[in-house]
Amino acid sequence: MNVESVKRISRLSLMMFVQYLIWGAWAPTLGNYMGVIGKGDWINLAYALGPLACIIAPFFLGMVADRFFDSEKLLGVLNLVAGLAMCLMPTFAQSDLFLPLLALHALCYFPTLGLTASLAFHHLKDQEKEFPVVRVFGTIGWAAIGLFMGYVLRMDATPVPLYIGGGAALFLGLYSFTLPHTPPPSAGQRTSVRQILGIDAFRALKSKSFVVFLAAAMLIFIAFGTYFPYAPRYFTKVHEVFHAGGSWFQNPSFEMSFGQLSEIIFMLMIPFFFRRLGVKWMLLLGMLAWVARFTLFAGATMNGAWWIIMLGIVIHGICYDFFFVTGQIYIDKKTAPDIRGQVQGLLVLLTQGVGFFLGTQLSGLFVNKYGINGMLELEGWRLFWLLFAGATLIFSLFFVALFNDRVADYDASEDVA
Repeated sequence: MNVESVKRISRLSLMMFVQYLIWGAWAPTLGNYMGVIGKGDWINLAYALGPLACIIAPFFLGMVADRFFDSEKLLGVLNLVAGLAMCLMPTFAQSDLFLPLLALHALCYFPTLGLTASLAFHHLKDQEKEFPVVRVFGTIGWAAIGLFMGYVLRMDATPVPLYIGGGAALFLGLYSFTLPHTPPPSAGQRTSVRQILGIDAFRALKSKSFVVFLAAAMLIFIAFGTYFPYAPRYFTKVHEVFHAGGSWFQNPSFEMSFGQLSEIIFMLMIPFFFRRLGVKWMLLLGMLAWVARFTLFAGATMNGAWWIIMLGIVIHGICYDFFFVTGQIYIDKKTAPDIRGQVQGLLVLLTQGVGFFLGTQLSGLFVNKYGINGMLELEGWRLFWLLFAGATLIFSLFFVALFNDRVADYDASEDVA
């Protein structure tokens, strides 16, 4: 690898590091801060804004961004607006503008997840080898800010994470204008409504197992919709009851950052397990990891054992990598090249959009019905985690019974082509 390649990868890695640092600054902390300012009953609404933005983003990118704007300039403008909105949120903490400002941040920030990926691909020579190196810095950025806020600053339930996330977005906005020129990928091309809506992706639904996979993916992301909004609230309650004299779970972003550290490890292990287990059992392990996580959290309500909760946190790599990343590999191998991008987009829409949204709303209904200001007593948290563990187990059983696809059998002329 020559000097130019190292320089190029380093610049893109910094972009990806800050990109996910922004999200990691507020995702594990916003719920506890909202509890402090008396908006705990709005937590489910706050965390629903990201999924809604993920649903809207593909239409925005397909209709406008990919045709008319240089990627680096659009990335800069969107991050500047997103950063300004987040920096203003603490000022309006007691106002009805708090959630609209978060909505503005989400609408500007979440389209940049796709923009940074496409920009990186455009400037990498060997995408298969170089992109994982660039992308892993995003996970490192998320973990790093969690460790910094939870262990060094210890200010999870304060406006500081919002200022850090907003400031990082402003930095990335300015930095984006220095990135290499990246012309709009679809400039001068006709883009049909059919392409934007991803209608061609539904050709893949002729395969029963593919339908089972997409349905399972959407349902399993309901679990994600419970984790980031309400796990920090649960950890705070555990700290109040069992660890008031110590530091464990006082600032949950520190403990939760170990989940992202495990994600790095398990991501590197995917090729090893993929060859030995195959796609079906990899996906099943990812689903069962969520059952284990929720069961561990429920068990920890009995005695507040920190190691039980930490075990539930550190299996995050299996929860995410073994299902979502393996699912992306499955799509890449099982769909024809002309619709592959659309099917990947459909996966994101169903998981990080619809699934995550349903998770925030279902978990919010329970917490708001049986709790106060977004907080439950320990008995309520036990039932909360057991309900979602049971639901996820049922999803897993249906998946293992109905999914019978094998990647090795794929032929581009078959039913998913």
